[in-house]
Amino acid sequence: MAKTSSYDERHAKARETFVRFLPDVDPERVASNLSRRLGALGSMAFDVVGAMWARPQLSRRDRSLFIISVLAAQARDEELKTHTRIGLRHGLAREEIEEILLHVAACVGFPAAMAASRVIDAALREAEGVEQLSDRKPAVQKSDADRDRDAAAHCSAMLADGEDPASALSRFEATSGEAGVIAYRWDLGEIWSRDALSRRDRSVIVIAILVLLGTLEELGTQIGVGLKNGLTAVEIEEIVNHLSLYAGIPRARQAMGVVRAALKSQDRSG
Repeated sequence: MAKTSSYDERHAKARETFVRFLPDVDPERVASNLSRRLGALGSMAFDVVGAMWARPQLSRRDRSLFIISVLAAQARDEELKTHTRIGLRHGLAREEIEEILLHVAACVGFPAAMAASRVIDAALREAEGVEQLSDRKPAVQKSDADRDRDAAAHCSAMLADGEDPASALSRFEATSGEAGVIAYRWDLGEIWSRDALSRRDRSVIVIAILVLLGTLEELGTQIGVGLKNGLTAVEIEEIVNHLSLYAGIPRARQAMGVVRAALKSQDRSG
């Protein structure tokens, strides 16, 4: 049964959020400005969005992790720049924010990731007070044998009990052709094997982007992966709850049906 709160209680939760979003500005001033400029949309942006960010089911760092991901995937440049700065306040490191872009490239494509990179770069420069960020390190140069080895190691989190990880490449290729080989060798063999983010963090990012895209079959598969990577059922559902406000209620409700079915299946198999 859903809990009930007074308006004042929900508004107080929203205040907590905006104190963190804009630490140098009185949150009531923010609320007033949003209402004056945008009317009902502005007042709801403060109260509804603010209260969501204050919910205890996920940390603020987790929420920033996947909100940056979906804003990058949506090409929401102004909001992405703002939330990059907020993510730093919520404890994300520069390298962690930049690592998100690899999953954007894999799930949405390189053009989206490159465009988002320019926006994030600008936000990071402002945060660090520099004209140019220090050089990044390139990806490790791997042979296909290296990629296959690392993908196989990762696949233990994805495969059904008793399936041989060494057979996964053949299965990926059989079902999806060259696209399956790319998924196995690049996404699993390179991106998921990097240590800039934990596997739990990567599951948070990928689940959120799949909800945004409405890629429901893949989403169902990733629920089991997320559980094995350390997410709880409550945390996974909360990702979807939050995305009601960033991907839209219809998409979130549809995704929740898939998530709950996958969670029940995991319960039965466990």
